[in-house]
Amino acid sequence: MIRTRFAPSPTGFLHIGSLRTALYAYAMAKHTNGGFILRIEDTDQKREVKGSADALQETLKKFGLDWDELYVQSKRNEEGIYKKAAEKLVAEGHAFYCECKPKNAKEEGFSNDLRDPCRDKNLTTGAIKLKVPENKVVSYRDFVHKKEISWNTDTVYDATLLKSDGFPTYHLAAMVDDLDMKISHILRGHDWLPSTPIHLLVFEYLGGERPEIGHLTDILSAETGKKLSKRRDSVFVEQFLEQGYLPEALLNYIMLLGWAPKDNREIYSLSEFVKEFDINGFQEANPRFLEDKLHWFNGEYIRKLSDEDLNSKFKIQSLEFSNLPEEKQMAITKLVKDRVKKISDINEFAKFFWEEPVVDKQLLGESHKTHLEKALEAIEKDVPLDTVPKDNGFKVGDFFMDLRIAITGTKFTPPINESIEILGKEEAVKRLKKVLK
Repeated sequence: MIRTRFAPSPTGFLHIGSLRTALYAYAMAKHTNGGFILRIEDTDQKREVKGSADALQETLKKFGLDWDELYVQSKRNEEGIYKKAAEKLVAEGHAFYCECKPKNAKEEGFSNDLRDPCRDKNLTTGAIKLKVPENKVVSYRDFVHKKEISWNTDTVYDATLLKSDGFPTYHLAAMVDDLDMKISHILRGHDWLPSTPIHLLVFEYLGGERPEIGHLTDILSAETGKKLSKRRDSVFVEQFLEQGYLPEALLNYIMLLGWAPKDNREIYSLSEFVKEFDINGFQEANPRFLEDKLHWFNGEYIRKLSDEDLNSKFKIQSLEFSNLPEEKQMAITKLVKDRVKKISDINEFAKFFWEEPVVDKQLLGESHKTHLEKALEAIEKDVPLDTVPKDNGFKVGDFFMDLRIAITGTKFTPPINESIEILGKEEAVKRLKKVLK
């Protein structure tokens, strides 16, 4: 039985890469009827953002990633768990006290020196650091990359385990918790790979059964080819939800960014993914975040919604839409359902229904006046608009483009005949007269 953990730090919004890590850890555990642990790693108190721990939990719930056990490291620290572990390492000669001031103003005491000057002073107060052995090879087999990775400890620095303020660093707290919570598989981001030799030593010195470790690939920007960046790209899960992506669609999309099924199947519910999950499906190549593909997934899931459910989501997304009569709302929902890529598209596709557009006449064709006059005449007499081009020798495309722009202000809208019907005869006539005037 597999036990995994998702261990976010409450320092802000949930990153899309972190959601993928949580999803894979969840699927690994649930595929074997194992346990999925949520552990809030909040020992770096200066970086913690108030309320973000609760927000992280609410976000995970939106995606159905429910945990079996919940732990908060700051509360465990109050019990002295990490201090006791650090002191044990000191007593056994695997760690030492250090009274050096942290270099580069970094609280965890990183420095350019691999060997700390305090390691052989036999101090009894200060921060506690790992006493890295000389010329030792440490290794593990990465279950994502399916290969053995090793380091010589001569390249590994004496990392801080317990800060002088009594709070542990990740290098100690995560390893203590993984052993205490009987985590069988650690799944984490590729950026943790350089720290792995430190963690392997800590695991060894603490004793117990070391978990299997796997480092996920980086998600790359389709535009830059570089790892998704907070400065350049949309990376926070909450941003995607606000933009109108459905949780089910976003989850389905990211599950295939680094994992591949045995066939070419693309659409998976969470339960289907858990059932089909295979640890051998992890891929080594870094995937690219393709927005068009996400749009496709989101569109597929939107089309699966009932008209009533989609209408409800449109109402939440747009106050103006929600103020329309219910009958008109439903008519618009049915009209745009096959065309929207995101729930937020309602504000773009349907804006002309509740707000009279400003028409840029430069978008209109050379014959627009004749086109619109005949369209106005047909609408006033309840003559089907499809007959107008044929009866007057107009090019169909040119006629309907002029009509579309005059009524909606844009070239890209739902079908114009149905749009005019929903908009109403009186409003359509008023808009055409205004353009002609």
